[in-house]
Amino acid sequence: MENRDLLLSIDNGTQSLKALLFDLKGEMIARQQIIFEPYYSEQPGWAEQDPAVFWQALCRACQGLWKQGKYQERIAGVSITTQRSTIVNVGKDGKPLRPAMIWLDQRKTYGVPPLGGPWGLLFKLARVSDTISYLQTEAEANWLRTYQPEVWEKTHKYLLLSGYLTYLLTGEFVDSIGCQVAMIPFDYKHLRWASGWDWKWKVIPVEREMLPELIPPGQPMGSITRKASEETGIPEGLPLIAAATDKACEVIGSGSLDPSIGCLSYGTTATINVTSRKYVEPIPLLPSYPSAVPDYYTIEVQIYRGFWMVSWFKKEFGYREQQEASLQGVTPETLFDKMVDDIPPGSMGLVLQPYWTPGLKLPGPEAKGAIIGFGDVHTKGHVYRAILEGLGYALREGKERIEKRTHIPITSLRVSGGGSQSKNAMQVTADIFGLPTSRPHVYETSGLGAAIDAAVGLGLHADFESAAKAMTHVGEVFEPNRENQELYNQLYHDVYVKMYRRLKPLYERIRDITGYPQ
Repeated sequence: MENRDLLLSIDNGTQSLKALLFDLKGEMIARQQIIFEPYYSEQPGWAEQDPAVFWQALCRACQGLWKQGKYQERIAGVSITTQRSTIVNVGKDGKPLRPAMIWLDQRKTYGVPPLGGPWGLLFKLARVSDTISYLQTEAEANWLRTYQPEVWEKTHKYLLLSGYLTYLLTGEFVDSIGCQVAMIPFDYKHLRWASGWDWKWKVIPVEREMLPELIPPGQPMGSITRKASEETGIPEGLPLIAAATDKACEVIGSGSLDPSIGCLSYGTTATINVTSRKYVEPIPLLPSYPSAVPDYYTIEVQIYRGFWMVSWFKKEFGYREQQEASLQGVTPETLFDKMVDDIPPGSMGLVLQPYWTPGLKLPGPEAKGAIIGFGDVHTKGHVYRAILEGLGYALREGKERIEKRTHIPITSLRVSGGGSQSKNAMQVTADIFGLPTSRPHVYETSGLGAAIDAAVGLGLHADFESAAKAMTHVGEVFEPNRENQELYNQLYHDVYVKMYRRLKPLYERIRDITGYPQ
């Protein structure tokens, strides 16, 4: 390993793939990004992508790195982190049988027979039959078996995107335990495939032999093959070290290895996570997910549409800002952020509930988004700030739910994702939570988290604690403004937390009348 002092992270997100090089101090040495369309949709609600798009982006990104410098001989190992819950069916030859089903896919399978037998009776007595039915309806495997039986019959392996890319790099059907976040028969508490008697095998029609072997984060999954080396330029024989999903890697890449440090992800889906040794379900029947640290969990509460709402706002209301941004050579988000500078905290009474897409438990499947408090003084700047504040309120609710379940207070926040680049979003977060809120020293925290896994797996750092200490650093810190904090506390307790309970009957009636959401 002499002179091999760099770590290659492959970060396959929803809209781009990045090849990143980090040193052992956590500094990013080089970066190459390939942007692609996140998905295509043949029918409303569908979200699919040709798996070749991901592999071609990986090859192009790596080849782009080698053009930036003579890095190949310095790379000690490779790790992968990807978007969650994206499914690839492959045949015996390892080739995809159909397009990948992206995590944004909303197709459902109605009419699946309800779970019967002892499990069905137990869940009925526990009053969670509706939750199990929801999982059956949402599971991609049920849709594939029902509507594409010929594909299902030929499926040799049912892989997540991480497992598919691992196969292309190593020739092995293996995947990291840290990547298993999907509607699959996985035992989240014991971090392994579910036992044969588990109810998950009865509601998700996957056979054990269709699933890859699982490797703990920080352990080798195989070596780069000659074929993969020829296409990517990654040296043949380099070890591929198991990492985790992008959210889990963001958490350790932000330096959060303790349940007192909350990690907020301001991405397409907004989340609040903490790392925990103990398995805790933030909401009953919704599991803690595998951490990027072996035998740890990441306790998560998510706002499904999150900072997608900023993209929605830009598309629907920001045409003028998009045009002006193009002329100025800046991003539209930069102009939106300046617009918020002149809007007072509290958005002059606008309060937004960010349920633009419903959830499973909290909020329930009947939920809709809402904005209350409009007056003739309000502009789209007020609406934009209300979006930032509404996401902050929802994530604070998640924080309090996690604290209630763990009995450990969250005392500081680290924020990753695209939204973290907004100073107003950061200050709003600090003020709503009443906690010091910091950005990590590098923006690419999911890639850094994967690099930490590689560093430990290769023995370049002794353990995860020392690796995180050496490779993660706090960047800019935003302290709460006490006056703003008091205003937000009142709006949060007296208005926001009461909105869903009071609006829920109306949401249910709207669904009854219109059929949306189903």
